[in-house]
Amino acid sequence: MRNFNFKRGEVVDGVTLIICCHNSSTKLPSVLTHLAAQEVPEDIPWEVIVVDNASTDDTSQVALQVWPEDLPVPLKVIYEPELGLMHARHRGLSEARYELVSFIDDDNWVASNWVKVVFEVMSPRSTIGACGGFGEEVCEVEPPWWFEKYKGDYAVGSQGPETGDVTETRGYLWGAGLTVRKSVWQRLLRSGYRNLLTGRRGNSLTSGEDVELCFAIRIAGFRLWYEPRLHLRHFLPPRRLTWRYLRLMYRGDGASSVGYDPYLAILGSEAQKHQEIWKREFLKTSMKLFRFRARLGKSLLLSCEGDQQTLAIELAMGRLLELFHKRQAYDNSFHAVRQLRNNLDAQGRDSQKPGK
Repeated sequence: MRNFNFKRGEVVDGVTLIICCHNSSTKLPSVLTHLAAQEVPEDIPWEVIVVDNASTDDTSQVALQVWPEDLPVPLKVIYEPELGLMHARHRGLSEARYELVSFIDDDNWVASNWVKVVFEVMSPRSTIGACGGFGEEVCEVEPPWWFEKYKGDYAVGSQGPETGDVTETRGYLWGAGLTVRKSVWQRLLRSGYRNLLTGRRGNSLTSGEDVELCFAIRIAGFRLWYEPRLHLRHFLPPRRLTWRYLRLMYRGDGASSVGYDPYLAILGSEAQKHQEIWKREFLKTSMKLFRFRARLGKSLLLSCEGDQQTLAIELAMGRLLELFHKRQAYDNSFHAVRQLRNNLDAQGRDSQKPGK
């Protein structure tokens, strides 16, 4: 029986696994069964947190029933009433006991050495703010002919050519199996970080909260790491293996891209001092759609299955519509992220003063 002492509110070395769920009662048993099979050395403390995000089924009860009573690792179920993946992750991070926090989606089946590898990779490397792994598809039905080409959009495959730093190459990591440092998260919050993207809300296909968090971690001065030994299997039901679903994902990705802009401006050292940034981006995206005019009508009327230009149109359409909706808030988001960067810089300078 593991017996790790800690003070309430104290973040200590160890691993917390967080599963954010919305109406996940049918998917949770497989996820928790794989987590319960973890092979973890006795000297690595770990825990599991299930965040029930405004579910209307018996997600919470199933989680408690499935977790083995004789397993000497605690499972905590907490309820987050505000729908949205990032709201659930906020809640999970606030409850996490340990420094290394892995987000396991409700359709992810992780390898039995997951906790061990997370600890081995991140514990000795304090400059790594986030780490991601390798995803393998588990398709409930035969995948379509185009799946191999677009499987990266399903968080499947490699996130780098080899083990190592992907901060300047890939620049972000998938949310599925993403591990972050709680201390870095706390530093971001103290500096005024407020995510612009909430992630998926129920059945909506908007996302991007994972990319935004990676960008914020980079602005805080930390690195991103890819570790293929962190292997997870990503279960994909038939409804997600349709061309219509992929098109909707691309439309959602286009909308999410609007939230990336202020981070990319800072990470790319663009001053962005001129006014009317929104107008420039709206016109730029409109011109991109105009260049697709020969294909636009066809893509709106027909499936165009497998066609890459059709997905590019969905991406541009999603971005243009989101820019239209965010007209008032868009320029303000640049100010907010610049202020976050300034606060992080000031916090870093303060920590270097004598006596700190």
